Amino acid sequence: MDQALAQSPDKRGDALLGLAEDQWFDRKSARVKPRKLAEALVGFANAEGGAVVVGLSEGRVEGIDATGSAHLSALQQAALDFTRPAVRCETRLVKCRNAAGKADRLLVITVASSEQVHADHRDQVFLRVGDETRRLDFFQRQNLTYDKGQASYEVTPLTDAGFDDLDTDLLAEYAGATSHPDPLRLLKARNLITSGGEITAAAVLLFGTNPQRWFPEARVRVLRYQGTERGTGARQRLIDDIDVEGPIPHQIVRARQVIFDHIPTRRALVRGRFEQVLLVPEDAWLEGLVNAVVHRSYNIGSDHIRVEILDDRVEIESPGRFPGIVSLNRPRDITRFARNPRITRVCADLRFGQELGEGIRRIFDEMQLAGLSDPVYRQTAGSVRLQLSYRPADRELEQRLPPGARDVLRAINEAGRLSTGDTMRVTRQARPTVLRHLRALEAEGLIEWVGQSTKDPRAYWTRRVE
Repeated sequence: MDQALAQSPDKRGDALLGLAEDQWFDRKSARVKPRKLAEALVGFANAEGGAVVVGLSEGRVEGIDATGSAHLSALQQAALDFTRPAVRCETRLVKCRNAAGKADRLLVITVASSEQVHADHRDQVFLRVGDETRRLDFFQRQNLTYDKGQASYEVTPLTDAGFDDLDTDLLAEYAGATSHPDPLRLLKARNLITSGGEITAAAVLLFGTNPQRWFPEARVRVLRYQGTERGTGARQRLIDDIDVEGPIPHQIVRARQVIFDHIPTRRALVRGRFEQVLLVPEDAWLEGLVNAVVHRSYNIGSDHIRVEILDDRVEIESPGRFPGIVSLNRPRDITRFARNPRITRVCADLRFGQELGEGIRRIFDEMQLAGLSDPVYRQTAGSVRLQLSYRPADRELEQRLPPGARDVLRAINEAGRLSTGDTMRVTRQARPTVLRHLRALEAEGLIEWVGQSTKDPRAYWTRRVE
């Protein structure tokens, strides 16, 4: 959003309209009522903070000036009048040009993530989840209160840490990724420095030259076992044990390479050529790794993240249970709440992984696209374990499908829809082969043909929805 706001007034409104609403950004009409605006402010404060721009609606730049000074004042006071306790936020007016071509203004409200649980004037609690503001029920609210207590750990000031303990190159890289001119001001904007100028735990974990001085277990341990069992004692089958340390961005990059080098591969046909491919798709295990590093409980100082690689599966275990508002009965529908909102925001700025919730759905989708069993999440008393199995989702189905049919299915799933000709071009397979695969997949109920007639030039194949 910072880049959009940095545009000239003539371009600013369209730049903001071009942004996707997400965990940290929302648009509201100039006609929004202060009470309704307060719900969004509460949602952001209870999650990871964010910004609301008022004066944008239905793809148009409305501007705020035509609503009158009384309405504008009421919107600026919404946090004080309609949130309990009052949400901490900043308001400012920025110039723009409205849809009629006239000079106008937009109201930008920046909300800080809070260590408290906030409600609106009717004592309703909201939480920002992806691009939605959701109202929580009694039990979700109760659990959010507990989780907020854990989340405050990342803002703990480290009194013996100074700016000399931060990696200036990494800070400059972060400032460049967000197009911000001053790394230190950016740290303050992301609440990584206290109002008194003290360095927080989150700042050291993200940008410290040696975070393990304060957090010895803030590391990723990658273990490779031979076979499908770990073994114990003299029968232990551990063949490699690698520790990955450093600040969080470096940990993710280095651990990714270590895992990539250790996961078993198989020989498969890829775009017409036989190549070695990972038995578990990279997008699945990488999302699991990023979630573990970003969302782990850093106040559990006696444990680290473990990635265990066996011949038939990958298991990723992270300290700290899922937040209380999460139910493992339907992991695809997990409600987002970041235990470490400031760490999460920085990693999102650096383009590491997807959001919790969206990222979990992505893991499921990638495993399904690869024809593998669904991921399995388990919780212990103090950790979350993700298991990614190499086992096909349906062995009998795999045996029935002709060789190469799975590549056709994956291509259609990834594209959303493909004509027969496009399927041939994408998979680089001959027409008779492609047709045989398509008919086999259709017979299994995995895909369907959509068209008006056999000669319809716009006909296509798509994934069948139950």
